[in-house]
Amino acid sequence: MGILDNGLNRIKDVYDKKYKLLLIIPFALLIFSILQISYQVYSTGDFLNKDVSLKGGITFTVPVNKDYNEDKVTQHFSSRFQVGTSTRVLTSGGKQIGIILQAEIDPNNEELSQKFLKEIESYFGITDKDYSIEVTGPTLGRSFFVELLLASGLAFLLMSIVVFISFRTFIPSMAVILAAFSDILFALAMTNALNIKIGAGGIAAFLMLIGYSVDTDILLSTRVLKRAEGTVFERIVEAYKTGITMTITAIAAVTIGLVFTQSEVIRQIMFILLMGLLADIPNTWIQNVGILRLYLERKEKKMQVR
Repeated sequence: MGILDNGLNRIKDVYDKKYKLLLIIPFALLIFSILQISYQVYSTGDFLNKDVSLKGGITFTVPVNKDYNEDKVTQHFSSRFQVGTSTRVLTSGGKQIGIILQAEIDPNNEELSQKFLKEIESYFGITDKDYSIEVTGPTLGRSFFVELLLASGLAFLLMSIVVFISFRTFIPSMAVILAAFSDILFALAMTNALNIKIGAGGIAAFLMLIGYSVDTDILLSTRVLKRAEGTVFERIVEAYKTGITMTITAIAAVTIGLVFTQSEVIRQIMFILLMGLLADIPNTWIQNVGILRLYLERKEKKMQVR
């Protein structure tokens, strides 16, 4: 117990006295996120990987009775037709039961659509009665994406206004907003880095992440700024005990959903939330803490001068 207590005390001491140095961690994550998203824009012309529900195209759901390799299926259809193609495997009880194949084909191009259908039937050994088709026009997909993007931007703006009204001071409010923004950027960067195509469910996950991101930051700022008992660091530690419990509980819940769900939409939502929640730990308890402490130290110096 003595060794454990000494180790915890050393960590606590570093957290207390080296908080300025620790700010390197969250800002390094933020720089990584910005660079990755910038590279995504440079290489693809878009800041995220959109699936056909947001870009337009055709989704085929094919039942299978043997295992297929996702990469080989994708490579086969994309090389043969020279169109963006992605593949997702559906499983049940550890066995493949179906494949979702998305192709960025304009539904109005009937000739290419028919050739793609024939190739699916030949490749999987099925007939046109065995699979289902979902069509999204490119105009509808783009319109849907723009509406979701506007809704997300409006939600973030309203959250920022509420934060400013709650704290009525610029720097603490901006610290909360920066932490939430950093969480969202990191989650987006990770989906890009892992080449995960985002659909409408993914955009909804980013909307949810706005709420997940600010709750611990508001808890921290409220405890530190609006309570007088104890020192600033003691109030930070008390807020940390409550906030990290909230975050770990949420991480456990979304991890279970990610591991056990068979729905690709739910899996996408859970992954985005998981990335955002993991990023929220350094962004709240290092970045936001550091900014608040710098703010309070500067405020205290100004009062001493007066």
